Amino acid sequence: MSEIQYSKHEKLSLKDHPFLNEKWVQDRIADDPAILGLGDLVLKDKERIQPKAGRLDLLLQDPESDHRYEIEIQLGQTDEKHIIRTLEYWDIERKRYPQYDHTAVIIAEDITSRFLNVVSLFNGYIPIMAIQMNAIKVGNTISLLFTTVLDEMRLGLVDEDEEVYEVADRSYWEQRGTKETVSMADDILNIIKTFDDTLELKYNKFYIGLAKNDKPNNFVVLKPKKNSLRMEIRHPRSDEMDNKMEEIGLDVMDYDKRYNRYRIKLSKGEIKQHEEFLLDLLKNAYSGTG
Repeated sequence: MSEIQYSKHEKLSLKDHPFLNEKWVQDRIADDPAILGLGDLVLKDKERIQPKAGRLDLLLQDPESDHRYEIEIQLGQTDEKHIIRTLEYWDIERKRYPQYDHTAVIIAEDITSRFLNVVSLFNGYIPIMAIQMNAIKVGNTISLLFTTVLDEMRLGLVDEDEEVYEVADRSYWEQRGTKETVSMADDILNIIKTFDDTLELKYNKFYIGLAKNDKPNNFVVLKPKKNSLRMEIRHPRSDEMDNKMEEIGLDVMDYDKRYNRYRIKLSKGEIKQHEEFLLDLLKNAYSGTG
């Protein structure tokens, strides 16, 4: 503790700064997109030309999923023109590249309560985030701090509303997958029953879920394939969990940030091989859903 020194910081206004301008901020984010706190994103484009609509400041992409972020930067306080421009660029990109999920992101030094109130009205229908930026000076060093003050809100997912899905049965999945891969779903259920023996498999057209007293509880969903079982489990992502899965040799297909799920491919024999780990993983996911 005796080696730790305290330095008083100074908060800067980038809008009024003589040379730290919007281009400087744009370059810092482009050099290291992780500073935004949105995950391990990569730069897809900078100053991206929009047909008859100017230039998009930054286009970032999650390399592990089909998710893109259309980012607009504003020094000073948010205003109506900035909101419109951000949404316009987001709309152009999503129409040009519908194979991706798109999120509009506004970054500004001062995000007003009026702005938040207005944007909150359509958040959920339009995926939008607001990030407040602070420039901090300590000695001769300047840092940028980014704080998400409005996260995107997704409307209820179809897989959360069982009545929307067509009901299937075991034979349907045995034809879509195989009897062997469907029996792997039974193996996962047997692990789950060690901590909640009231849960049962519920066969739907697009996945095999779980039900408790006929009510869905899909902290994990299962999709039998011809040669494997795909398990999609709702669990917060962390470096520790990523490293553990890699260490034991699990085939993690990707992490779906939209649904907060790990997608894991399980081959014959792997459920038994990783039973202890899968038990802990399933229990954590189960307790996280209440």
